[in-house]
Amino acid sequence: MRAPLRWVLWDVKDTLLRVRASVGEQYCKEAERMGLNLSRVEVEAAFHQAYRHHSSRYPNYGITQGLDGRSWWMGVVQDTFSRCRVQDPALLRTIAHNLYHNFCSAENWEVFPDSQEALESCSSLGLKLGVVSNFDSRLEEILRVCGLLSHFSFLISSEEAGIAKPNPAIFDRALQKCGVPAACVAHIGDHYVNDYFTSRSVGIHGFLLDRHNKHIGADVPREHRFSSLAELPSRLRLHLD
Repeated sequence: MRAPLRWVLWDVKDTLLRVRASVGEQYCKEAERMGLNLSRVEVEAAFHQAYRHHSSRYPNYGITQGLDGRSWWMGVVQDTFSRCRVQDPALLRTIAHNLYHNFCSAENWEVFPDSQEALESCSSLGLKLGVVSNFDSRLEEILRVCGLLSHFSFLISSEEAGIAKPNPAIFDRALQKCGVPAACVAHIGDHYVNDYFTSRSVGIHGFLLDRHNKHIGADVPREHRFSSLAELPSRLRLHLD
């Protein structure tokens, strides 16, 4: 006898919401406020270099190395502008501080048009909702200002947990909070390894949100993949009984 679905876990970034403008745009806008005139293309490229460097050297916000999300992001921002020949330490710290707090604002995030209705539909099916996200400690505030927080019974961020996807232990922690077997839980996310493969590796019903149809022909059965959250409720109904 199949276990009925009781919970739906969610990824956040690029699943429910996304950064509204490019990093190059947002970083240059803040730099302009400080009197700097920089190339958006150059800043964007420098950010990706700095982000890759910090992610490799200090994974999951450097939690195991004595850092936290704020200090990690301050480092990424300062490294980004240093690569663009901004050398004043005080100016770098100010820009980094401002940008860290700017990203708690709803102005910098765009909720996907299908997110709110999908969350409401899940609740109307009697399902409880939680979050499992590779995110820093700003997650709760960002969900609040974007009008999504009230949908969730719990949030697990990788900074808070000290574990990041694709480590399956972060899903084990979520299952403890759900209080039901993995077979009674689904997970929705946009990343093949972090969200789909890892959740399924612990027995959760993983679904891959593929908004741009990048995974057609990949090792994802059609019934596990969809291009819009509008398709989700009908998929979940199949697991309710």
